[in-house]
Amino acid sequence: MSIPALIELRGLTKTYGSGAAAFQALKGVDLNILTGDFVAVMGPSGSGKSTLMNLLGCLDSPTSGSYLFKGIAVETLNKDQRSLIRRHALGFIFQGFNLLARTSALENVELPLLYRGYPRKRRHELARAALAAVGLPDKARNTPAELSGGQQQRVAIARAIVTQPETLFADEPTGNLDSTTTREIMELLQNLNREHGISVIMVTHEDDVAAYAKRVIHVRDGLISQDVRNRPL
Repeated sequence: MSIPALIELRGLTKTYGSGAAAFQALKGVDLNILTGDFVAVMGPSGSGKSTLMNLLGCLDSPTSGSYLFKGIAVETLNKDQRSLIRRHALGFIFQGFNLLARTSALENVELPLLYRGYPRKRRHELARAALAAVGLPDKARNTPAELSGGQQQRVAIARAIVTQPETLFADEPTGNLDSTTTREIMELLQNLNREHGISVIMVTHEDDVAAYAKRVIHVRDGLISQDVRNRPL
């Protein structure tokens, strides 16, 4: 049985500015990502990898070319329509955790559900389940200041998966962590991918972090320069 396509890019470009000041960050990217994959995106500063991730995460729209997300032509959507895809199908993890300092881990994880209008009891149930899934069932009442960096990132991951997204976008998820905690976080992402079927697309500049992915894509000068599969789907 063939694995369905999650993402299909054809001739995707992105230009910032106009006239003499125009800068083409992406120069015609072709890319397929299948459902259930774990992809690391690498490249030097200014290569276009961050622009590519912003487009894949529906945070921006391309200048030209096509982007199909599960068959939906993202390039035809307006800002509000892209927001709906982010809200219902995507989760995001950032290098800086982005947790609210004065609220508990449980309340931080509940935030996406609060925006969706879930009742309080259901929010608690889902948030506690997400914290358990990342190995923090006993930290629900702790504030970020009472947690280690690795625990804070686990809370951020719980917040990203509490809405049960199909795809996680991770932007340098281990950039602020030591080597031991990095390994723990990457093993957690591997488990979410392998056991829960969540597709993961991650930006990293570290080869040892990229090695956890099933596939490594290198971006250079606005194009994909290398696409290597580490392990099968």
